[in-house]
Amino acid sequence: MTSRRRACARVDGVLLLDKAAGLTSNAALQTAKRLLNACKAGHTGSLDPIATGLLPLTFGEATKMSQFLLDADKRYAAVFRLGQSTTTYDSEGEVTQTRPVAVEQREVERQMMRFTGEIEQVPPMYSAIKQGGKSLYKLARAGVEVERAPRRVTVSEFRLVSLDGDRLAVEIACSKGTYIRSLAHDLGEALGCGAHVVELRRVAVGTLRVEDAVTLAAIEALPTPEARATLLKPVDTMLTGLPAVELTSLAAHYLRQGQAVTVRHGLALGWVRLYEPGRGFLGLGEVLDDGRVAPRRLLAVAAG
Repeated sequence: MTSRRRACARVDGVLLLDKAAGLTSNAALQTAKRLLNACKAGHTGSLDPIATGLLPLTFGEATKMSQFLLDADKRYAAVFRLGQSTTTYDSEGEVTQTRPVAVEQREVERQMMRFTGEIEQVPPMYSAIKQGGKSLYKLARAGVEVERAPRRVTVSEFRLVSLDGDRLAVEIACSKGTYIRSLAHDLGEALGCGAHVVELRRVAVGTLRVEDAVTLAAIEALPTPEARATLLKPVDTMLTGLPAVELTSLAAHYLRQGQAVTVRHGLALGWVRLYEPGRGFLGLGEVLDDGRVAPRRLLAVAAG
């Protein structure tokens, strides 16, 4: 007699996961999806396997809003090992060069300033970026290295926490698309000794903080998918950086019909959070040139 697979459940919300080292972001996502027995889930920007920290996972209706966390600024705490360069720019790669370390804190801070602000950064070969239809990391594994176009990113903070021998602890706040591994590598080259990442922890994504996150072990410790679902945050948790608009019931009705509506707010152009009396978060709208708000990404609501 064959056992029936349990039907997946509709689960809506955001799970702030504190990812463990040694786990890919997709493996973490699939484990969380299974533990919650969820039908639909996604993540909001991957972390390297060696990295730990905040990995927001979206479930159900929250997946419609994932792009806002993909585009959000990130904050990291990292440790670079000076004196060694590697193929992957982190401790998972093979050492390509070893050089003596003879640097002082003042020189390190001076060189770090070169990588602060809006900079041009060449992504590492071991990355998921595609070139000519092929992922760079697949080319790298085949022993092929290609020219990579530099990308413009913003490093709003690059702060030295401590320098202890060959271990350099730093804090970094940066825009999407910034490779911390490339920062380590480029800083090492600027210092003349080489460097790679040995520890990396993401501590914030937009307004979300790792202090509010839970581990997979903590999720698994709860007895049922329903109990685990209580760990989810509301969908609009990931959107607190956007202005909020309170709609009248009538305006909400027309908005759900796909019509732009007039609101009493002197709002700037762009995305806004929409709230309806008695129902809470309705979804996302966009303020148009004429001041009206048009529906863009609304949550599915039960008929009735």
